Amino acid sequence: MENRLEELLHLPTLEVARRLLGAEIVRDLPEGRLRGRIVETEGYLHNDPACHAVREVPGGVCHRHTRRNDSMFGPPGRAYVYFTYGNHYMLNLVTEPDGIPGAVLIRALEPLEGVEIMLAHRQVDPRNLTNGPGKLTQAFAIGKDLDGHDLSQPPLQIIPGDPLPDAEIVTTTRIGITRAVDKPWRFYIKGNPWVSRK
Repeated sequence: MENRLEELLHLPTLEVARRLLGAEIVRDLPEGRLRGRIVETEGYLHNDPACHAVREVPGGVCHRHTRRNDSMFGPPGRAYVYFTYGNHYMLNLVTEPDGIPGAVLIRALEPLEGVEIMLAHRQVDPRNLTNGPGKLTQAFAIGKDLDGHDLSQPPLQIIPGDPLPDAEIVTTTRIGITRAVDKPWRFYIKGNPWVSRK
């Protein structure tokens, strides 16, 4: 399992974002195991104004390394978990070599195992359980304590599968951001009911 993730991380960030579709997230908790299939992702690059580690300056961009975004600077394969909107955690897979910020945001999951535990965490209509980045982290009990965690190891793992055919992948612009809104760096599985927004 570790080798499949490591193999994936040799690819460019946007290719990783596509290849993560269909991969599984496994979360081990005292009350049981949770599993979900990744159905939606977004890529954030080192020269991308929408990336947390990038600041626009006259003539281009520069990197901004802070305590909040420290995990985004590597090593690849780690979790970058941040708090946003005052009440949501977001889960990202760090994708670039050490010292270069870049990550893939996990935007939505299809629940596969441990749905009862997820519902206990969220107490919502099951159709809204994991169809958004803040929803899935709440359902899977993912918080700041997992920031920097090696995602090839328990208690939180990403297990890549075989690449999906291009015909099954929709590519669109990213959502929920105000900078670089024209970049087609969001990917989701066509027709999947767990995607956050079609």
